[in-house]
Amino acid sequence: MSKKALWNLPVNYAAVGATQSQESIAFPPKGYRPFEKRVRIGTGPARWEFAWRATMSWGIMIRSGFDVELTETPLEVREGSYTPVTFDDSGTPVAAAGTGEREEVPYGPDGLPFVTPGDSVWLVFSIGPFKLREPVRVIYVIDEPNRKGFAYGTLPGHPLSGEELFVVDLEDDGSVWMMLRSLSRPAPGKWTAVSPLLSLAQRALRRRYLAALSGPVD
Repeated sequence: MSKKALWNLPVNYAAVGATQSQESIAFPPKGYRPFEKRVRIGTGPARWEFAWRATMSWGIMIRSGFDVELTETPLEVREGSYTPVTFDDSGTPVAAAGTGEREEVPYGPDGLPFVTPGDSVWLVFSIGPFKLREPVRVIYVIDEPNRKGFAYGTLPGHPLSGEELFVVDLEDDGSVWMMLRSLSRPAPGKWTAVSPLLSLAQRALRRRYLAALSGPVD
């Protein structure tokens, strides 16, 4: 599959944007496995600054063992098909509350630019000499002063079908939290036959994701 063609591929699932609402965990689309967990990753301004910048620039994936290969997406595709939105816990759209920092700091601590809705990338995970290449697309971005994150959806060729949301929050007491929410199932075809292995791999990766931002502040 050509990297250049990623922007032109549709996602391989129907419930686009379902992770916006917590109700999707209680009432997931038929056949999809829901997951949600929120963990405390630290306290204070330095932790928050590091956490949100890393989150918004693929840092959770990088620190979990993935290489992130960006691909070109035409500007008119991003602007015409995907709009940055902010939602409350019930999934109701609310007014965006950006801080303006995204223009001042376009790159995160790992050297990648901040995510933009419509971005299509390859997530590459190496297992010995083998590389698993997973194509995904950024579906929506959350950009509030004390809550930031994004969700990506899977593209054809990914072992899974579904959506995953990564969010970091700064609470009033200065504590910093990370939340992971996903809806997924094995992609049709050969991946259905190895569903138990995919579940094991998912559990291992989730542990990495939830621990990715709790280490030293870079």
